[in-house]
Amino acid sequence: MRPGDGGGGACATIPTDCDNPITPSTSYERNEGNQARLCPLMDAPTKAQGYLPIDPSAAHRDTNNSGRCSKRVLRVVRGGGAGNSGNSAMMAGSLEQLQRSAEVVETVVIELTEEEEKIFQRLLDVVRHFDLGTTLRVAGGWVRDKILGEQPADIDIALDNNMTGLEFSVKYAKFLVEKKLTVKEKQQEKGKKQEGGTNVIRCNPDRSKHLETVKMSVLGGDIDFVNLRSETYVESTRIPTMKSGTAEQDAYRRDLTINSLFYNINDNCVEDFTRRGIDDLKKGLIVTPLDPKATFLDDPLRVLRAIRFATRFNFTLSDELKEAASDEKVKLELCSKISRERVGEEINHMMSGRRPVEAMSYICDLGLFYVAFAFPEKSNPPIFDNYDRCCVSHIEAAWNFAISVRNGVSHPLLAEQRKLYLYSALFFPLRKMFYLDEKSRKIEVTRYIVKESLKLPACLAKSVVDIHAASGKFAEFLLLFESNVASGTLKEELEDVYLELPTDTLNRVCAGVILAEIKDFWRVALAISILYYYPEAENALSQQDRSKEKYMEVEHFITDLGLNEVWNWKPLLKGETIMAVMQRSEGPEIGEWKKRVFRWQLAHPNGTVDDCIDWMKQSQSKRQKLEPSI
Repeated sequence: MRPGDGGGGACATIPTDCDNPITPSTSYERNEGNQARLCPLMDAPTKAQGYLPIDPSAAHRDTNNSGRCSKRVLRVVRGGGAGNSGNSAMMAGSLEQLQRSAEVVETVVIELTEEEEKIFQRLLDVVRHFDLGTTLRVAGGWVRDKILGEQPADIDIALDNNMTGLEFSVKYAKFLVEKKLTVKEKQQEKGKKQEGGTNVIRCNPDRSKHLETVKMSVLGGDIDFVNLRSETYVESTRIPTMKSGTAEQDAYRRDLTINSLFYNINDNCVEDFTRRGIDDLKKGLIVTPLDPKATFLDDPLRVLRAIRFATRFNFTLSDELKEAASDEKVKLELCSKISRERVGEEINHMMSGRRPVEAMSYICDLGLFYVAFAFPEKSNPPIFDNYDRCCVSHIEAAWNFAISVRNGVSHPLLAEQRKLYLYSALFFPLRKMFYLDEKSRKIEVTRYIVKESLKLPACLAKSVVDIHAASGKFAEFLLLFESNVASGTLKEELEDVYLELPTDTLNRVCAGVILAEIKDFWRVALAISILYYYPEAENALSQQDRSKEKYMEVEHFITDLGLNEVWNWKPLLKGETIMAVMQRSEGPEIGEWKKRVFRWQLAHPNGTVDDCIDWMKQSQSKRQKLEPSI
């Protein structure tokens, strides 16, 4: 079984700590056709996972897409363009013409939405009207997704004949005026973008924008326009020197063959200049158009992109690509050429994607774990060699566990909570690791990795650290839940000479206190706690069943008591009232009494304000006896 396949299979055996790290019980090999499961504990995607359809009969479109779709059977042109047909209608070109310039070997089916057909026709009208002699090509991801039966989010148009996006936008605006298609701004529907409105996106290499792009509103859709180009790299930077190029040069400069395809709007065909983009889509293979090592040394970020696309589509990295990605020089270049922000973005995409466990497994197998997740220079305890495998085994167990309980919980995790759950699982083995910052303060290594190494938001780093802390408290709560005996820090917190809690309220009070601290993420902390603290069963399968049963039991216990939003409860007594009863001004002592009042409120769900004040007065009397000097 591969990572991510949790269907009734055994959950990986996970050590609470990594003092004795183990190799996960499931294999990291990717078996052809084996599919990872849907996203756990959250609103599950409606689209089928695994190999996506190439067969026309299996083609499908996104259910959220509005309007009708029309299927088009398109010729695949390998290794050469379909001609420059700026004046042609939006229909199939002459087969004889195509065969003179390139080899037509097969067909593929794509579905165009009604909106896409109108947009493409409008753009062709502009080309014909001005006799521009320009071929319009939809580039990259749009073509890939259409062939795979998915609905792309963006349309990127590549222009040839030295036409820039800005020049084309000027022609488009002129076309609207001459055809009397302009609409005055005051006549437009509220919120609708102005037709032909443009936004020039300047070069920004740090954001992988190496060439100026023009974003233009066409029939309500935002379309990116850029001219075809070629790239030349120098060793010291991943930022290439750009110049106008041919469609073939543009195809070969791309990161992967599956992203190098064009849909030629003028001639209504798919162009495969690398001669293997279509084949690699069919085989489910991730390959670079040129030598993979040279490709990665030019732009090392492509290593992470290759992993992301492989796990997004359940494709396999080619052997040559894996060898290049594991090369020590490539790793060094990934560290030196790529900003931590860009690394963090790719990792975050993987963790939010369909198969995060497989993504982390690839990173581990290729020796990229400590490159992607850079540790501080000195940590306590120090890093050992197997931390990477230990972390991956934890996220694998979390994924399988989440799948096993998904249908039994009362409230599935939302997308952001799902991501927190996975980050918390991945970094759980590091939860006790600290380092000293420049002011000699102890900082969690997990916080450093999320905030500094990946440059993700500080709130995400804090949430992961808080979940680790709350999971420890939940572990103590689980012992109380089963035995009614408090222990550890929980015992210290509940033992209070001023507040004697009835035994039958201990579970309620303890759960409420933990939830008030962790708030919306309590289900994440509970799952992490049960996964890594709950006593192990004799075998992994019974362990998964025990963990699932316990999670659902505790989750239902909390929700049945109405504690699932306890942090939003209105305090029974306000601070002013507490100070009046205690005859004290605001300070640490009043803060402690606010906590006591909250615990009293948890223990007495039907208690009134007067009841609480009476308890406080009695406690005040007891306090005076205990502390006669006050």
